[in-house]
Amino acid sequence: MGKIIAVVNQKGGVGKTTTAVNLTAALHDLGLKVLLCDFDPQANATSGLGVDKKKIKYSVYDVTINGTPVKDAIVQTKHGDVLPAAADLAGATVELIGENHRERQLDIALKDIKNEYDLIFIDCPPSLELLTLNGLCAADAILVPVQCEYYALEGLSDLMATLRMVKRKLNPRLEIFGVALTMFDGRTNFSTQVAQEVRRHFPGKVFATVIPRNIRLAEAPSHGLPVTAYDRSSRGAVAYKAMAEEIKAKLSS
Repeated sequence: MGKIIAVVNQKGGVGKTTTAVNLTAALHDLGLKVLLCDFDPQANATSGLGVDKKKIKYSVYDVTINGTPVKDAIVQTKHGDVLPAAADLAGATVELIGENHRERQLDIALKDIKNEYDLIFIDCPPSLELLTLNGLCAADAILVPVQCEYYALEGLSDLMATLRMVKRKLNPRLEIFGVALTMFDGRTNFSTQVAQEVRRHFPGKVFATVIPRNIRLAEAPSHGLPVTAYDRSSRGAVAYKAMAEEIKAKLSS
């Protein structure tokens, strides 16, 4: 049975979508069957894997709001499959409010295809609202990107409180799959101190691989490519490939 992992952090700019896109591609390169569900109205994960959000026939909005079969919306790419998002997802929160089981619409949709994939990533919005709640209810576990910068741990207590609430009331299987340290600058003692602090807060959960600050990681999305395809020898690509190896080993253990 496949595993569903929500990539979540309510702080923006922490490398959440970058992590979701590049782990999808790196794990696909390792031979896993991977789906990236873009559940962020910005739809950056969709374009990050080369899918033109203006040309898609169906999106995750159609699946969760209009009942479109999820298989009809999935787009296959050279770097993994994508359940794309488009601008209409921004209105989904309002439309979901009146639904029965409004926090479970994504869970219901993904149940049909879960066993067809080794791994499904959900790229959640950078906020703790109804779309993110749908992601948490659909997931078996969460992956939390944390940037190695000042205020790195700010807001994580709110995320952990939400996680405990969802686990207690809605999704008892939910757990922390891993914490990914991003935007690491090895030239500064500060990045090292933040990494140590995060490891202290999440013992045994932080990936050994850290994701460095890397210009290629910033450039790749504008070309509609994961960094492993844009510049596979870059420090960012090497790091995400190493993290993907960690995840593959963890899945098979």
